[in-house]
Amino acid sequence: MSRRLPSLVVFTTLLVSPPLLAGDAPDAAFASIATLRQRMDAGALSSTALTQQFLERIGHIDRSGPSLHAVIETNPDALLIAAELDRGRARASRRGPLYGIPVLLKDNIDTGDRMLTSAGSLAMTDAPAARDAALVERLRAHGALILGKSNLSEWANFRSNHASSGWSARGGQTRSPYALDRNPCGSSAGSGAAVAAGLVTVAIGTETDGSILCPAAANGIVGIKPTLGLVSRSGIVPISHSQDTAGPMARSVADAAATLTVIAGSDTRDPATVDADRHATDYTRFLDSRGLRGKRIGVVRQLAGAEPNADRILDEAIAQMKAQGAIIVDPVELPHLKELGDAELIVLLYEFKHDLNQYLATRPGLKVKSLADLIAFNQREAAREMPWFGQELFEQAQAKGPLSDEAYTSALAKARQLSGPDGIDAALKAHRLDALLAPSWGPTFVTDPVLGDHVVSGNPTIGGASQPPAVAGYPSITVPAGFAHDLPVGIVFFGTRWSEPTLIAIAYGFEQHTRAWQPPTFLDTVGGKPVATTP
Repeated sequence: MSRRLPSLVVFTTLLVSPPLLAGDAPDAAFASIATLRQRMDAGALSSTALTQQFLERIGHIDRSGPSLHAVIETNPDALLIAAELDRGRARASRRGPLYGIPVLLKDNIDTGDRMLTSAGSLAMTDAPAARDAALVERLRAHGALILGKSNLSEWANFRSNHASSGWSARGGQTRSPYALDRNPCGSSAGSGAAVAAGLVTVAIGTETDGSILCPAAANGIVGIKPTLGLVSRSGIVPISHSQDTAGPMARSVADAAATLTVIAGSDTRDPATVDADRHATDYTRFLDSRGLRGKRIGVVRQLAGAEPNADRILDEAIAQMKAQGAIIVDPVELPHLKELGDAELIVLLYEFKHDLNQYLATRPGLKVKSLADLIAFNQREAAREMPWFGQELFEQAQAKGPLSDEAYTSALAKARQLSGPDGIDAALKAHRLDALLAPSWGPTFVTDPVLGDHVVSGNPTIGGASQPPAVAGYPSITVPAGFAHDLPVGIVFFGTRWSEPTLIAIAYGFEQHTRAWQPPTFLDTVGGKPVATTP
């Protein structure tokens, strides 16, 4: 669940096509959940055949050809599970929306099977997790097929301020499927790139601050960062219990909503989810093509102005929303925006040490038992673990005391108050708004292993709109809005706690009328040539 801190099977090349809505593409690799379910129910497609196609695409696109490095591991039992789901299809009187649908999990989400859960680190490869994360239990209970684990920024991008997003010692550097020298952004980089490239139908990412929104936007897909406590975090390698959450990443709002429906709900292992069952619902009920009509949406210009392509696409999106009946309030000031960064960093450093040590206690078979052990491991394995950047965030976190420290409790209280009641909620109330709007990020940057990422969320001078809802624990959703120089650009809607239904309705209404999604072209560089996939 990455930090972004202000201080710190088609076997030929996919060609550019006229704009489609994700799911309209005829190939099963890019088909929507609804289309796949229709084909399966009609007997025209089996889960086994779909799983086989995805495994072949992973081989031809991810591990050969463009070599995205988006998938860190495939499930060795995927085809056996698919065959069992196919046999059970006729027997199941009620099937969930993801029945037989392959799903990738970010490699910080536990699975109690033969796959590893490593957070991308070589230190975590001694043994698999003892049991499924709670959200994985829910996915399996609804008939979803766990296809594998997606690559990520190692330790969810909370090891160094100079890290390259999408790099892990175990999985290498994930690459953008739109231009291979560009960065997929955020720690859920592999989830975003895999969904965009048609390697899986949907994926699960995690976010502490920006790691669902940024890779979704950079890879031209939809990402939902839920309200903190709507989706259980038990069994997920943590950064911060105040900000961590998992969420769906998909090529359409409909697929993201269907996936959120399955994974949302209370879990006794995660106290933050105590109210989740009262708010969790069938989010596909809010897929209204007229979802923008009458909605009051405020434009946070403080989160724009960093990148001209993003600003242009934002203004085009605003015009489209007005045409569909939205009431746009522009600009809207988000109070205390520049005051969040320092308090957030203090909270994350304290909680990372505390939460990670607790998590490691749930992983029998690992040689590392604490953050201190991980720091020592990285020092011993520096050639493999730290070839480009160090572990200064690990070291800063290790130096922190207990969660009873006044420095922590005061920073936490400040961050929560300024981001939520005095920030997002105040802006919504002042203008009677349903949601706030900003650019997700500009076109993604060139991957730079030497200097690290060129984009930091939460800093209005650089770009990114993830910080306010991340610190507040409020929901946000990014949607494709256009392209600049062959690269996707998205916009983000965010609102108050438990406002997922409203945000999904707004995002779906926008998506249905803009139809901005396009399949990736696997260019070697912006303006370059497509890289052929291997037959």
